[in-house]
Amino acid sequence: MVVQLFVTCLVNSLYPNVGKASVALLEKAGYRVEFPIDQACCGQPAFNGGFDDEARSQARQTLDVLDATDGPIVVPSGSCAAMLIHHTPDLLAADPDYLAKAHRVAQRTHELTDFLANETELAVAADESGTTTYHASCHALRGLGVLAQPKQLLDDAGVVRVELDGEDECCGFGGLFAIKAPEVSVAMMETKIGQIEASGADVVVGVDVSCLMHIGGGLKRKGSRVVVKHIAEVLAGETE
Repeated sequence: MVVQLFVTCLVNSLYPNVGKASVALLEKAGYRVEFPIDQACCGQPAFNGGFDDEARSQARQTLDVLDATDGPIVVPSGSCAAMLIHHTPDLLAADPDYLAKAHRVAQRTHELTDFLANETELAVAADESGTTTYHASCHALRGLGVLAQPKQLLDDAGVVRVELDGEDECCGFGGLFAIKAPEVSVAMMETKIGQIEASGADVVVGVDVSCLMHIGGGLKRKGSRVVVKHIAEVLAGETE
């Protein structure tokens, strides 16, 4: 069985261990992982900023690469997965050839935890010590319905998990939102950090490194003891 890993820009550039952990998990689940080497940005930043022409150009390149592959496309990011599944077909609605490609790719695309929970029989025993809490990122939750899946994976792996008040509230990152409205973004982040620390957890886990980067920066500046990890890093601890 083969899967294609669409690793995302932030993972590729800033968090390569998340990509390695994703590969380890997929291999543990019995898949051969392929990495389409010509993959690049899916176009989400340009799309979110209203630069539709630039977004279409990036989307077409992504579709050319992914549509030439076989098997499920797995993405360790709710926001990028939501872009491929929902927004890319809308973006290319007036381009019949690429719209067909967009629909084919969308039907094959899965967020990592949704794929692991629903399409595999993954069995891992995470070696995470202390307690963990889960932050639900906006695109994964509202765009893809991802909430129970990561929690179930953590519980099945034996991770000690505590609930997070306001788990479904935005952390304040929102991509370009953090640049356009920094004061509001920081205020939202501070609320989220307060909720995380009040949970008593040692580790906060999420499925999007963008949110975790934002939360992690705030925790670090505050001098908090709470560690930030992508769920793939937690679940793949024993296989890395």
